Amino acid sequence: MNTRKKRRDALPDGAPGSQVSARRAQRLVIDADGLASLATWIASPNCDDRPCATAISLIVVHGISLPPGAFGGDSVVRLFTNTLDPTAHPYFATIAEARVSAHFFIRRDGSVMQFVACARRAWHAGASSWRGRTRCNDFSIGIEVEGTDDVRYTAAQYRALARIIRALRRRYPIEAIVGHSDIASGRKTDPGSAFDWPRLRRSVEGLRVPV
Repeated sequence: MNTRKKRRDALPDGAPGSQVSARRAQRLVIDADGLASLATWIASPNCDDRPCATAISLIVVHGISLPPGAFGGDSVVRLFTNTLDPTAHPYFATIAEARVSAHFFIRRDGSVMQFVACARRAWHAGASSWRGRTRCNDFSIGIEVEGTDDVRYTAAQYRALARIIRALRRRYPIEAIVGHSDIASGRKTDPGSAFDWPRLRRSVEGLRVPV
């Protein structure tokens, strides 16, 4: 009889070994197809294949709220799935025909949705460039965080973002994390001045992160 295994299986819920097992069970993992565990999957049609042999090396952090300044609801989901009702809010009439998406969306409570497999190209960056390379969608992962430029993001969102980034680093040769404003200067301002880059930097040591 394997008594060692028997003792481990019999650990009470509060024992150190059981806590380690629980943490491992909650570890976010990106599989070979680019799908994340612990994320709610909602497929967006707004994506396509990346150029052949293009390495995923950049993470782009965005901020989004729909209508602007409003949190909760399903408007972001509807935007990314092309089902946004243009009559539901005056602002929606200006964006209802947009064909956009992101790989991930992090709500205010830290819950994570995935709309595009990481192996595919989400349409999140638009006209963009980073360190002399244009078409950032080709080689980046887009993460939308529910918020605005001038409202603090939540602790739960930073924790979720760090977990996604760590999982992405284990799967892809990520070199840097940037804001949408860093790759579309003059056109985009998100995630805005309210985003705490130093806080994120402490969670992802070793990656280039904006000051």
